[in-house]
Amino acid sequence: MQPCLPIESAFPKARPSTQVQVVWGDRVVTVGGDAPVRVQSMTNTDTVDAIGTAIQVKELALAGSEMVRITVNTPEAAEAVPHVRDQLDRMGIDVPLIGDFHYNGHRLLTDYPACAEALSKYRINPGNVGKGDKRDRQFGQMIEVAMRWKKPVRIGVNWGSLDQELLASLMDKNSARAIPWDAKQVMYEALITSAIDSARRAEEMGMRRNQIILSCKVSGVQDLISVYRELAKRSDYALHLGLTEAGMGTKGTVTSTTALAILLQEGIGDTIRVSLTPQPGEARTQEVVIASEILQALGLRTFVPSVTACPGCGRTTSTTFQELTKQIDDFLRAQMPVWRVQYPGVEGLKVAVMGCIVNGPGESKHADIGISLPGSGEAPAAPVFIDGEKRLTLRGANIAQEFQVIVENYIEKRFGTPAVAKAA
Repeated sequence: MQPCLPIESAFPKARPSTQVQVVWGDRVVTVGGDAPVRVQSMTNTDTVDAIGTAIQVKELALAGSEMVRITVNTPEAAEAVPHVRDQLDRMGIDVPLIGDFHYNGHRLLTDYPACAEALSKYRINPGNVGKGDKRDRQFGQMIEVAMRWKKPVRIGVNWGSLDQELLASLMDKNSARAIPWDAKQVMYEALITSAIDSARRAEEMGMRRNQIILSCKVSGVQDLISVYRELAKRSDYALHLGLTEAGMGTKGTVTSTTALAILLQEGIGDTIRVSLTPQPGEARTQEVVIASEILQALGLRTFVPSVTACPGCGRTTSTTFQELTKQIDDFLRAQMPVWRVQYPGVEGLKVAVMGCIVNGPGESKHADIGISLPGSGEAPAAPVFIDGEKRLTLRGANIAQEFQVIVENYIEKRFGTPAVAKAA
């Protein structure tokens, strides 16, 4: 039998990366270095609708997004950006805004200085800043604006809009090799070269390394892993991580989680986004929830109290534990924007909602607070465990409501004192 690996070997070793600060007012979001992996998201509103865009940005920020990207694609959108920022400031939402620019970003940032100033970071895609002589000139204009306003940039390459001139050049060089690479390897190299060469060009113009974040987005899990492993080897820039066009529902969730989890476990990635296509009627905030859950599941960050629940089996014929689990989980998430301030440390709370006597008492003891609901054929009683000890037993038709009150009281008692002391 092989000896067990040391516990610490299961945790990722941080990849050395340059630290970048994304700022709005007094809010500073640090990306890279020893900072935690940051969660970001993107609106799907028409930016020209300043109020509608500000409302969605607020929803994303309250869900846990630490930076929010908005589309800036027309003069009207550029004119609206300062109004979006003003709306957010009035609502007390200080989340930094990132401007997403393609094709005409050089003109919009130059012609609309209020837009350039209101944004906290610019996303530049080197694959569509222009062709031929225009490419370097228009890329340079965007970098000059960023330096003028002291804004960091993300140089974001995407294989759906890759620089075709660069790709063709690498294909020609590849054909001259004694043993040519396959087409996919050349594509990987084009992505990485485009990102790193663009970053170096920005530095040659005077931009500091601690103002640059890189990304090379693809839509295949194995492709993303291969590209980012190589990108991480060849640069120490902060890296934005995400699977582009991940898809909808289960597919989008699984593919994003698989790709991001593998890279994050290897210490690769300083900020992430889950590019999830919302299902009809689904909130845009779902992508933030998934991104946060990935980081929390890996033990890299803690955002909301965790709720442990059994999957159910023939012993749990009642749906009570399912309903109670959802009720408690929804309740905790809804309260977190307030509780983060009111109850410091509450995000580390562990709650267990179990469905029968097999694992119910044991899981409940491991949690901070847990309940073991009666399964099929069991006595209609639900023991409640607090800090590892059985404290009381609930019975009757109002078990769910009574347990929620117990959870609220526990949070106030355990986490409320530091906040009160601090205020005093």
